[in-house]
Amino acid sequence: MVWIKYSSNPVLGGEELGVCFDVFLLKADDGLRMYFSWRDKKSLAVSVSQNGIDWGEPKIILEPLMSSGWEDDLNRNCVVFRNGVYHMWYTGQARGGSCIGYATSADGYTFARRGDPVIIAERWWEKRSVMNPHVIFDEEQGVYKMWYCGGETYEPDAIGYAVSTDGIHWEKHPANPVFTADASLPYEKDRVGACQVIPREDGYWMFYIGYEDIDTARICLAKSPDGITRWERIPQNPLISPSPGEWDAEACYKPFAIYAEDKKEWRLYYNGRRGNREYIGFASKTGNTFYP
Repeated sequence: MVWIKYSSNPVLGGEELGVCFDVFLLKADDGLRMYFSWRDKKSLAVSVSQNGIDWGEPKIILEPLMSSGWEDDLNRNCVVFRNGVYHMWYTGQARGGSCIGYATSADGYTFARRGDPVIIAERWWEKRSVMNPHVIFDEEQGVYKMWYCGGETYEPDAIGYAVSTDGIHWEKHPANPVFTADASLPYEKDRVGACQVIPREDGYWMFYIGYEDIDTARICLAKSPDGITRWERIPQNPLISPSPGEWDAEACYKPFAIYAEDKKEWRLYYNGRRGNREYIGFASKTGNTFYP
């Protein structure tokens, strides 16, 4: 069974809302929350659904802060709920570069910024931009683990890894970047980026974007025993590709997979692009595996 795109895609965005992209999902008491980037508002927002298909009116959770010098445009966030607190890492963009910021909330709707960014571009491969944080908390090790992207501001080049005990002070892995494009593979010969990492009993599974070129993107899957080294791409890549003439005709970006218990299926949400319009949809696959 392969991933099948939902027939009524996209599920969020359109004439009324405009460009909605870079989704992050979190199950909460009030339903399934979709944290996403709202380009028309240059802000981060959240929408709630009871079925993963029909989404409520978005609520802005964090707006640009021009006075900070690095948050003219906000996007590409992730959220971890731990010890009664919603911890959010997000991308702030300004002056041709980007940084990763941090904010917290008691309810997941009203967030307070820390102020200064928690990760900045400082290594050779990061150039002027770090972005697209994906964070999990490892209960056994007692640390936050972050996979993030670095490189060009428009679309990053590679994926790095960092750890933190408090979510604020991060130690970047000395071997960064830990995942780079394989030039021998046509679907990712240009660059890779924007990953989601899911730890399972058999290792760390990473959904990521493979770029054929700067404008053509597909969703792919790789696996590592530790989430850092020995990444192996699955032979079935790419998992999701653009559909000619459809809403995602040119690119499929920013994957986020979540298991729908009621349907006994995985749903892989992503943003698709056609021209300069970008919206959010999903594909599904029955069973508990990620690929046939």
